[in-house]
Amino acid sequence: MSTMTLRELNGLDRTAPALADSTLILIDYQNTYTRGVLELTGWRPALEAGAELLARARAAGAAVVHVINDGGPGTLYDVRADVGRPHPLVAPRDGEAVVVKSVPDGFVGTDLGAHVDAAGHENVVIAGFMTHMCVSYTAAGAFLRGNRPTVVADACATRPVAGVEAETLHRAALATVADLYGVVVGSAAELAR
Repeated sequence: MSTMTLRELNGLDRTAPALADSTLILIDYQNTYTRGVLELTGWRPALEAGAELLARARAAGAAVVHVINDGGPGTLYDVRADVGRPHPLVAPRDGEAVVVKSVPDGFVGTDLGAHVDAAGHENVVIAGFMTHMCVSYTAAGAFLRGNRPTVVADACATRPVAGVEAETLHRAALATVADLYGVVVGSAAELAR
């Protein structure tokens, strides 16, 4: 039984990009996931790692795109209410694009692809909430449209689902990404300079 990834078998690059040569895509760092019924396991350290990643990207001059989910008025993802707003630790600055989505893949039905194309980088660095949903689906979407995604593991978090512990689900989602769709690094420090 081979333990080689599909990336290896297909000769795809497995090196991490430099932030300066990438577009950073931050996904769903919304208050939704920091409290209540959708509070994620390990959200605080993941959010802090996301803030460090964002600071590094800004310092490197990388294009930054914030992707948020809007489920509509009165939902857990209502971007008009505090629950659906981006957490202040990673809030967008003036000039940083904000893309509003309604499905797990941030490229579907949005202008995320246009923002990535306008930045002019094949590389996209992805982090956010939830690892097994919007992070992995957006990484797959980036790969399928011809980008080169890298996911920063410690800047992502998820929750337990159907008897599967959050850490197990998190690791499985990252393994799926690493098998074909992109490079997975442990932290922002592993991104090439």
